[in-house]
Formats: sequence, structure tokens, C-alpha cells
Amino acid sequence: MRTGPSQDEIRRQNLGALLRYVHVHGATSRAELTSRLGLNRSTIGALTADLAGAGLVSEGAPKETGRAGRPSLVVRPESARVYAYAYSIETDRLRAARVGLGGELLDRRELDRPPGLLVDEVVPLLAAAVKEMQQSVPAGSIRVGTGAAVCGMARRDDGLVRLSPHTGWSDESLTTRLRDELGGGLPVVTGTIADLSALAEHVRGVAAGYHNVIYLYGDAGIGAGIIAGGRRITGHGGHGGEVGHMVVNPGGRVCSCGSRGCWETEVGELALLRAAGRAGLSGQAAVLAVVDPAARGDANAQSAVRQVGDWLGFGVANLVNIFNPELVIFGGTMRDLYLAAAAQVRSRLNSNALAACREHVRLRTPKLGDDGALIGAAELAFERLLTDPLDVG
Repeated sequence: MRTGPSQDEIRRQNLGALLRYVHVHGATSRAELTSRLGLNRSTIGALTADLAGAGLVSEGAPKETGRAGRPSLVVRPESARVYAYAYSIETDRLRAARVGLGGELLDRRELDRPPGLLVDEVVPLLAAAVKEMQQSVPAGSIRVGTGAAVCGMARRDDGLVRLSPHTGWSDESLTTRLRDELGGGLPVVTGTIADLSALAEHVRGVAAGYHNVIYLYGDAGIGAGIIAGGRRITGHGGHGGEVGHMVVNPGGRVCSCGSRGCWETEVGELALLRAAGRAGLSGQAAVLAVVDPAARGDANAQSAVRQVGDWLGFGVANLVNIFNPELVIFGGTMRDLYLAAAAQVRSRLNSNALAACREHVRLRTPKLGDDGALIGAAELAFERLLTDPLDVG
């Protein structure tokens, strides 16, 4: 029969709760922490002292106060000194960033990714970007780990990229290669770009305060990050969210996955470019080369946008019926397509989705833009610290 939690366990849980609150909400007064966490003032003071002693937070007077009397001290995350590295491995570019506690982007690098670049070629480029950023890291800083967002299917436990058909990767041990290249013995955690962008928007973006969210991310393919009941839904092994491969047109085109009529064959960037007579091109610039003329009245571009927008709404209606979200976010190239075809998306949603599921749904674009994947990857890396602040060395 298990006994109740020990005093040490309770203390660690409280330390994690306080640090997590400051990480998400930023500078917070002791008075607010007392109220929000349901702990007394002396306990908050002791926890804050422990976190400050570990170099994770600092305390000081508020910058402004309009109240009489002695103001409550403000607890701030040590964003400049406590950090994680984050990667976003996309179909046409590689990005690396140093992200401070509190979600602050401290430094970043971006590289073009030529077609066909293999894992063993990508990892040294990312490691080189980290070495550049390390030159400006203040002395005495605390690095907690690394998070990587990748296009394709990434296994949750070990970061094995099972399938990334648009990059040619299959069963690649990305996490192991990154850890070996970076050294230092710190953990490397991996997720998909869609899932980690959804996490970032849920923590500190347009989805903050919502408990049921779908984030659609488009590049050459389409993936989804799903938040249900306030929790990420990644499925067994972490391979959930592959909405681009739900079959919507059984007699349609062959997909890169080998199936036929997948949703991404009708709404991905290749489908838009094909409909506009621009087959053979790729990337966001090519998508904008269709979307922008459509906005200026080009009939051929408008026809392509309407066609793909109708299929986009078709798939969104299915997802709304299945997951009953409060919010659907369109990121990556899906953002550009949604903004160009919002009328078609909403029309199809209204005709295909159940009234009880659609009537409350809001359609939005990301607040964090392209930074969502980097911030989400860092959130994944910070999780170990936030769970037990005293167990990170």
C-alpha cells in the first residue's frame, strides 16, 4: 500500500509548479503566485529562494506600482541564462535557435536545405549553427537540453523519423545523431513541426486559453497538431496527426505515401501549383506566386485557389466532426492558402460539418508565425526542468 508523497516530493512538485507558472506567464509578483498556486506567502518565499539559488529565477521590485505601501516582489525567469537549443528541420530550410526560459528567442540561424540532403549531412549543419550561437552565451549559463521539430513522422520515445516522403528520409535515427554530434550528455527530444507548433500556440500563442485545438501545418505535405482536453494527442508512438494522409478522393492521384487520393494530394502546395499550371515548382515563394495574383484578380490563379480551398474546407469539416475543436489554426503554406480561400473553407465547413460541432469553431492563423516550431521544440526540451527543477544538471 503506497504512502502519501513525502515532504521532498511535495517540495519538488511545488517548485515545478512555481517555475512553470513564471515560464508561461513571465514576471509575476509573489502576491499573484500566492493566489494562483494556492500556497501561503512563506512557502512562496522559500520556493522562490530555492529557484533563485539554483539560478533559474531572480527577484526584484516591480518596475511600476500605483499602490501605496510596500510592493510585492516580482519573480522573473532567468531567460538570458537558462536556455534550450531548438531546431526546425523543414523541407526547404534548416533553422536553429537558442530559446530562453520564458520562451524568449535569444539567437537564431537559418540555412537553405537543398533537395535530397540526408540526415548525416543535415546534423553537422545544425551542430555548426549551435557552435556559432554558443560564442555569445553568457558565462555561467544553464543549458537544459535540445528539442527538434521535423517534417515527417517522428517516433516519440527515441526520435526515429519513420517516414518523411518529401525529404527522402525513412527510419532515420535523428535524435541519436543529434545527441552524438552535440555532446554534453544532455537530452535531445523530437516531435513533428505540426505537433510542436500546436504546443507553442497553446502555451503562448493564439490558442492560449483554449482546450481543444487543431493546428494544420503545410509544406510539401500536411500534418496536424491536436490538443484535446488541454493535452497533446500524438497517438501510439507519436505518429498521430497525419491528416494529410486521410483519403478524401479514392479515385484521385497517387500520394507520395503510396496510397491514392490522400487529402494532401488535393490541398498541399503541389496540388495548388498543379491547378495553377505551375507544376514542377515548390516552396512558399511558389505558393505566393499563385495566391498574390489571385488576390489581384487573375482568373486562372483564382480558379486554382477556389478548387484547392474547397478541398481544404472538405477536410477541415471532417476534422471538426471528429475532434469538435474550438479553434483551427492554419500554419506554414496552409496559412497563405487559407487567407486566400477563407470563403471556400467556411462555405464547405458550413455545408459538411455538423452544426453542433461547427457553430463555435474559430478559424485562425498563428500568432507566433514560423517561430512556433522553434518555440514548441524548446517547450519540449524545457519539460524535464519544469517537472523537477532540482533534477537538471
